[in-house]
Amino acid sequence: MAESDPGERVINIRKPYLELIAAGRKTIEVRVGYAGMRKLTPGQVLRFASGDTSVRTRVTKVNQYPSFEAMLDAEDNTTIGSEDMTRDDLLSACRNIYPPEKEALGVLAIHLQLLPD
Repeated sequence: MAESDPGERVINIRKPYLELIAAGRKTIEVRVGYAGMRKLTPGQVLRFASGDTSVRTRVTKVNQYPSFEAMLDAEDNTTIGSEDMTRDDLLSACRNIYPPEKEALGVLAIHLQLLPD
């Protein structure tokens, strides 16, 4: 893994989603409203990592929603998961990762721009 810049925040992610970000097909990362995630701001550099692989991105925008369903209603679903995932697949994937008590913290759609490493 490349050395991370002191201003970068490293966020762990499941490998299939990291690969979609690296390929430029996933430009929205979904997270729940943990205090640290709520501090993300446009312009901030995030390094998504899975094992010894990582990808640098810049936050372009962060949208907040009360639920995964509200987020999926408002965002471009094709930029959240793989192109063969339906809205129901995305909802199931989000809820598989985050149980209801985590979803209750609020949902963040973090818009990303891929950066050179």
